[in-house]
Amino acid sequence: MTKLVECSNVSKRYGTKLALDHINLTIERGKIIGLLGPNGSGKTTLIKLLNDLLSPDQGTILINGNQPGIESKKIISYLPERTYLNFNMKIKELITYFQDFYEDFDCNKAYELLEKLGINSNDKLKTMSKGTKEKVQLIMVMSRKADLYILDEPIGGVDPAARDYILDTILNNFNDHASIIISTHLIADIERVLDEVIFVKQGKIMLQKSTDSIRKESGQSIDGYFREAFKC
Repeated sequence: MTKLVECSNVSKRYGTKLALDHINLTIERGKIIGLLGPNGSGKTTLIKLLNDLLSPDQGTILINGNQPGIESKKIISYLPERTYLNFNMKIKELITYFQDFYEDFDCNKAYELLEKLGINSNDKLKTMSKGTKEKVQLIMVMSRKADLYILDEPIGGVDPAARDYILDTILNNFNDHASIIISTHLIADIERVLDEVIFVKQGKIMLQKSTDSIRKESGQSIDGYFREAFKC
C-alpha cells in the first residue's frame, strides 16, 4: 500500500486550548477508516487541517506528497457536517455546477444515484427535507473520482432505513486506489464497512488499528470496544 496522508508532529491550538497535540498519523490507499472520538476530541480540527481550512501551528501534513493546498484539493472530496449547498438551486443545476467546478465529477453517476433514491433532479433543494438534502450532498461528494473522501457525519441526519443504502453507496463508489475517512458518532451503524479505526482523545491519537484485529483480540464489536475505551 502507498501512503496517501502523512501527519508528522502536528499540533493546533485555539487560544489556550490545545486541540491537537503532536499527532503522528499515516493513512494508506484502499482503506475505509473510521475517525472516532467524543465531542471536543480534535476530529473536526484534523478534518479541517486535511482540507486546508486551517493551518497547523506545528508539524507537517502531506497528502499524496503535497502540503494541503490547491493540489490536495484536486484529489479530496469533502462532505462537511453541515449542508453548504445553495437551497435555491435545482438538483440538475447543482450537477452542472459541480461538473464545471470539478474535473473529476461524473454527472452520469450523480443522476444514477439520484434515480436509485427516487430524487427528482428538477426539484429545488429548498423543497426537500433535511435528510434528503444530506443525501443529495453525499451524492455530489461520491460522484467525484477522488483519491481521498472525507465524510463528516454522513448518516447523522438520515433516517435508519436509508443508512444501509447510503453505506452501500459509499462502498460501491470508490476504488482501491482511494481511501475514505468517515467521522461519526453512529459507530454501530457503520462499523461493518470499516477496515480501520482511529481513536482520538483530547487531541491525541489513542489508537490506530484494523477492525479485524480489534474484533479478534478483544472479542468485541468496534462500538463495544469504543465504549469501553471511552467509558461511554
